[in-house]
Amino acid sequence: MSGNDTITPEPLLQLGLGFMASKTLLSAVELGIFTALADGGRDRESLASEVGLHPRSSEDFLDALVSLDVLTRDEDGTYRNTPAADVFLDRAKPSYVGGILEMANARLFGFWNNLTDALRTGALQNEVAHSGAPFFATLSQDPVAWRAFLNGMNGVSTPLAAALAADFDWTGRRHVVDLGGALGAVPAAVLRSHPDITGGVFELPPVGPVFDEFVAAHGLTDRLTFHGGDFFLDPLPAADVYVMGQILHDWNPEQRRFLLKKAYDALPEGGTLIVYDAMIDDERRHNTYGLMLSLNMLIDTEGGSEYTVADATQWLRAAGFAKVEARHLIGGYTAVYATK
Repeated sequence: MSGNDTITPEPLLQLGLGFMASKTLLSAVELGIFTALADGGRDRESLASEVGLHPRSSEDFLDALVSLDVLTRDEDGTYRNTPAADVFLDRAKPSYVGGILEMANARLFGFWNNLTDALRTGALQNEVAHSGAPFFATLSQDPVAWRAFLNGMNGVSTPLAAALAADFDWTGRRHVVDLGGALGAVPAAVLRSHPDITGGVFELPPVGPVFDEFVAAHGLTDRLTFHGGDFFLDPLPAADVYVMGQILHDWNPEQRRFLLKKAYDALPEGGTLIVYDAMIDDERRHNTYGLMLSLNMLIDTEGGSEYTVADATQWLRAAGFAKVEARHLIGGYTAVYATK
């Protein structure tokens, strides 16, 4: 018997056609399926009517979500959220992470169609490919796309923020500033669990109005401050803890080293810089999520990529940090704590 008799194409087909399942979930988030079911189960007709599904599509679409384990269906045909979907995909809950999925649906899904071009040319494939203007400057000119991008960054940061607030020893720390922290998910999580700490976000000025809305909604206006500026050009606000989360992967290695040295120089003795990203395992074999995000950075930035834990450790030590410790955070993410 040939060894090939035990090999089937099923795993390859599932992998190659995985975009179908991805788009099904992204469309469900866009349509508000999970928010519509947050108050309890609904039959197919009433749910389809509320979210605007055509009668031809509704049964297959909703049952596909059942087969993907994001909805359940009772014997009487009532659809309900799974526990995870109810916590993380209901727009009304503070635990909502669908912002990143909304952004993926609106922006990244289409750009990934050009991955082959990016692999052949090394050139980005996002909005900048058409305009030639800087990415953030271009995106911030479109209020809808800008808000969707910021909410997306906030969505992916929300579970990471909770993990970071619990993992790091905040004892004796007084002020944390998130450098490039979007709407402030990380300092908000820290401040909620540590009432004696204050915080700030250092971001491009166009982020300010959306940031103010987020902070007000979380009741942190008196403790969480916005600092407008460019961390390549402007002085960093004073703090005893800096956070760079999902920042270094936007830039090339030279720019990363510049930012780390700038943070080191601005921190007081004993101050800490926290870096977190979907860092690739040092063997470059296991963190599929990090490797996929690295390809996304190829598509979406001029010089960005994910990087290994060893890379981050080397850069931080070269910047001058005396103590560097890497710890797994959640999922495919690693946090590196570097103390001056």
